[in-house]
Amino acid sequence: MPNDSTEKDNPNFTNIDNEKVKEIFEIVKRGSEEILVEADLKKKINFSLQEGKPLNIKLGLDPTSPDLHLGHTVVLMKLRELQKLGHKVTLLIGDFTAKIGDPSGRNSTRPVLTDDEIEENSRTYFEQVGLILDMDAVVIRKNSEWANGLSSGEMVRLAGVTTVARMLERDDFTKRYQSGKSISLHEFLYPLMQGYDSVVVNSDLELGGTDQKFNLLMGRDVQRFFGQDVQGILTMPILE
Repeated sequence: MPNDSTEKDNPNFTNIDNEKVKEIFEIVKRGSEEILVEADLKKKINFSLQEGKPLNIKLGLDPTSPDLHLGHTVVLMKLRELQKLGHKVTLLIGDFTAKIGDPSGRNSTRPVLTDDEIEENSRTYFEQVGLILDMDAVVIRKNSEWANGLSSGEMVRLAGVTTVARMLERDDFTKRYQSGKSISLHEFLYPLMQGYDSVVVNSDLELGGTDQKFNLLMGRDVQRFFGQDVQGILTMPILE
């Protein structure tokens, strides 16, 4: 996706009918909890219509349990709507990040999963997702494809995207820090690696539950750090 100067300086770039952009935006927004940033997403929709190019919609799933749970259907149904609008869905299987463990909502460090456990857990994911999405139109990636090959220098550079103070803004980290519970250093890598996934797949819009907001925002930070146009964020409500 081009930056502001690219669009402004392109003599072939013209605005699509605002009503059409508004109509599509309202479909995307329907049933969602929050969209960040709305103006950015409208701009992406406008560019998609102008160029006839679908948006790249990313959903990350970590195989940390054998089955997807009912709450996943909320996000998957929204992805199905986006598919029907003609946009591309990239399903990111976090077989690398599953080894770190998503710290979202945790009051303790997750146990580290083995490769065999991750493989076993992911076995039925595609079958279950296929009950809702058109899998023929889904791009499937595993983040071990690139994460396993990162050098120590590249990991240090990635760690420089953010600060410890920024990480401690996370509600779950803050509560653990204030209560004296341990926070393992590798847990800070999780949102950074999730953000790096967005860089590799060049995500235009990433979906997740409201508990994923910090991780999704970090994706924008990492994309910006690598000089990429930042993704929009769409959070869906969590089933209690």
